[in-house]
Amino acid sequence: MQRRELLPVLALAALCAAMFLTPSAEKIVSDVAETARAEVLSVDNSAVESVGLSEYGSQQVQARIVSGPFKGKIIRAENTLRAQLETDKKFRAGDTALVTIPEGGVKEADTLIARDHWRMGWCAVLALAFSLCLILFGGWTGVKALFSFAFSCVAVWKLLIPLCLAGWSGVWMSLGMVAILSAVIIWLVAGTTRKALAAFLGAMLGILSSLILAKIFSSLMHVNGATMPYAQSLVNSGCENLNLYDLFCGSVILCSSGAVMDLAMDISAGVEEVAHHSPGLQRRSLFFSGLRIGRAVVGTMTTTLLLAYSGGYLTLLMVFAVQGTSPLVFLNSTLLSAEIVKTLVGSFGMLLVAPFTALSAAWLNGHE
Repeated sequence: MQRRELLPVLALAALCAAMFLTPSAEKIVSDVAETARAEVLSVDNSAVESVGLSEYGSQQVQARIVSGPFKGKIIRAENTLRAQLETDKKFRAGDTALVTIPEGGVKEADTLIARDHWRMGWCAVLALAFSLCLILFGGWTGVKALFSFAFSCVAVWKLLIPLCLAGWSGVWMSLGMVAILSAVIIWLVAGTTRKALAAFLGAMLGILSSLILAKIFSSLMHVNGATMPYAQSLVNSGCENLNLYDLFCGSVILCSSGAVMDLAMDISAGVEEVAHHSPGLQRRSLFFSGLRIGRAVVGTMTTTLLLAYSGGYLTLLMVFAVQGTSPLVFLNSTLLSAEIVKTLVGSFGMLLVAPFTALSAAWLNGHE
């Protein structure tokens, strides 16, 4: 491994650490309660009632705290069920729960609140297994991919979300974030080469096309960002000035950016390989070679986007099916119209990436 390959990874790792240590988004609604892990010893479900698959009432939990200053203390906790399947949780003996510690500490007569199951242990196991498999399979490329993955997570949490909450335009912040992520990831994978430059130009032109289409068709189809999960909760939390329409359009390009980068790199690498084996080819010939490469890839990539998006609203389609809603009605619903805009605009932008990348790669690698 050469030093020029190691330095970008070290620089990216330092950047991730620096961003991670920066302050997060300013809190409007404070949630500063201290929490601790607790092993559930027994539960009392006598006050829980069932209505179909839903349950409501209060589950009483006896648990032993296993972390923090009150480790080893036996406590009582309450778990409220509200007949909401997406948010309710139910504990059993042997589970590990996350409980809220009162401000004055745990007293004998206190009944704590059981907030949720403790999932970080298995989450860490899954993340470690993924990292090891990625490194074993990809070698040094896998290491770079792992750092680019970490950088993407930290950048979205520490840059995109705080800036959007601070009142910056969701569209321009998402576009800027996609540009930063594309540049860093493509540069990390391909280095400072013509292949990387062509892939970046093609990806950004495709993203810009997607953004324009998202703005146009979300307006024409009267789709707004209120269809996004927890948008109403966000507004009710004190963020009334957020432009949900801009956030929706930004989310469209952010969701499709990974597939766009993938396709752009495939076409750029293919054109560079053709130019390498036939160094005398003109730009016109390389451009058509890039188009042929794009045709072979874009069919499966658009299906990938369709399946990725449709998996997210599978239960919504099932609701329409069991209610006997006609296609004319459910295709005009706000929720499904928003998903149609995401799917088709994302696919349309990815389709345009092929000629844009082919043109950029041909111009950089070909001759007059």
